[in-house]
Amino acid sequence: MIQNPEAPAALNAAVVEQLIDGLAESGYAVIPNALPIAECRALALELNTLRHQQELNSAGIGRGRQHVQRRDIRGDRIHWLDRSSDAQRNYFAMIESLRIEINRSLFLGLFELEAHFAFYPPGSFYKCHFDSFEGRSNRVVSSVLYLNEEWPQGSGGEMALYPQSERLPDASVAPLEIVTPKLGTLTCFLSERVPHEVLPTRLPRLSIAGWFRRNASIGGTIDPEF
Repeated sequence: MIQNPEAPAALNAAVVEQLIDGLAESGYAVIPNALPIAECRALALELNTLRHQQELNSAGIGRGRQHVQRRDIRGDRIHWLDRSSDAQRNYFAMIESLRIEINRSLFLGLFELEAHFAFYPPGSFYKCHFDSFEGRSNRVVSSVLYLNEEWPQGSGGEMALYPQSERLPDASVAPLEIVTPKLGTLTCFLSERVPHEVLPTRLPRLSIAGWFRRNASIGGTIDPEF
């Protein structure tokens, strides 16, 4: 399949600048309308198609032999992106422009992005966690692109971002920001330093979760999730 020659090859320069400034100053950034709406709708259509075709798998926690499914911790269903569609290839092209600029500005040595579609059915959530533990993973910067066309107030499903720390926050720590999962919003944060959670959702919640790595996947194997 030939990639659409009119598809954008890079994120808007102002969006990239805001993301880099946020990572440098606070460890995270939240940018509404970061990607073209048409591109986001194409990705949402693909995710919904995979969902209806029952091509999504229950996500788990842990690494290697410790990788298990725990619905009491996370309830999303996922499908890894493999650049098999125009929508996916366009997304990777835009995010690649961000990787290049992050390396140029912050010297993080990011090598590639791994990413998957994530579908949270009503009632599901993901308890507070890190995407990577210091010294134990190659994931450096996390990203989440939201694909929900509408998100009425009171629908839940927001992502709560907590202050940078080496340990998970207790109940007395308030989140720095609550991110509404609205179409086109892109959030990036430091994988090892920013604890976060997905609050229980009342509506079907669509997104792409991704991680910039310091090295390539080995032998085609993607680093297991936390």
